[in-house]
Parts: sequence; structure tokens; C-alpha cells
Amino acid sequence: MSPSLIAADLLGIALLVGLFLHRHGRRDLVAAYVGVNVGVFAVATALTSSGIANAGVGLGLFGVLSIIRLRSEELSQTEIAYYFAALALGLLGGLGANDQALVGVLMAVVLVALWVGDHPRIANRSVRQTLVLDRAHGDRAALLAHVERVLGGQVHDVSVVKTDLVNDTTVVTVRHTPVAVRTSRRPATEVTR
Repeated sequence: MSPSLIAADLLGIALLVGLFLHRHGRRDLVAAYVGVNVGVFAVATALTSSGIANAGVGLGLFGVLSIIRLRSEELSQTEIAYYFAALALGLLGGLGANDQALVGVLMAVVLVALWVGDHPRIANRSVRQTLVLDRAHGDRAALLAHVERVLGGQVHDVSVVKTDLVNDTTVVTVRHTPVAVRTSRRPATEVTR
């Protein structure tokens, strides 16, 4: 394996993790991204050096790893995108021994596409969450108004998962933009004597 491909992969995953931490701050996923990338890189390199690597093996490895990972924890769509980018960087580096310039360009394309696709000006910072409301709602307009009051932000979409008339609850999945937390400084209080 070429040292330049190893360096390209390590640089690529370092940039990917740095971008993810800067934009999302979830340190718990760093080990997963780095581990998957280096692991896929090592397996792809071993397959390439043994002469059995082909596109089918690479795609099969990609599919198996994604199934295992996606069953273990619910991830947001953005976190899944970073996860697949880490897989792609590892596969590109491990399987791309013949054309190192092309591998470098493709790694850069993956990183730039993720940087652009996850840019705050393009990707709105809406949040998707599931709420259990303390009353059963039959009227959609009243439900929407109630959810907006509870969340205190702009609600983009409300999907009813379950309405329980016996226990008087409604389970909904909501996509909303949270209100920015503003820190306000109180003016100094005057002391009168």
C-alpha cells in the first residue's frame, strides 16, 4: 500500500471529524467515524493486496458495515451522512491503489460535498423529535398550536404517531426550528440609601 494513500485517508478522516465536531460537537461519534474509516481502509487494503478486491466486494463490505451500524443506535440523517463519508474515504483509500490521483480527487469531492451539504446556510438547523403530549388531539390545527406553544419555536411538520383516547395522550413526531437561546444581561440594580 502506498504511503501517500495512507496519508490521504488519514488526512481525509481528520478533516471529516474536524468538520463534524465544529458543526455538531458530538464527541461520542468521533471514535465511530475514525474506527470505521481505519477499519474499512485496512480491510480494503488487505483485499486489494490479496487480489480478490473488486467493485462487488467493496459494495458488499459497505452494505454489511452500514447494516450493522444502523441497527445499533438511531442517528440523524446528518450523522448518517458523515458515517457514510467515513466509509467511503476508507474504501477509496483501500481499493484505489492503481490511480492515486483519482483517489485523491474523489476523497476531496466527498469532503467538499459534505462541507457544502452540511453548511448552515444550506442546511437549516431544524430538529426532529418525538413528543408525548398530555392530551389526545383530534383537531390538527389545535394540535399544531399546542406543539408550537410547548416547543416555543417554529414548527415545520407534525406527524401523529399514535392517539390514545384511553390514557388521553398523543404521540407526535415534530420537525421544528428551536428558538435560539439568548443570554441577556440584567442591568445592574441600583442601591438607594
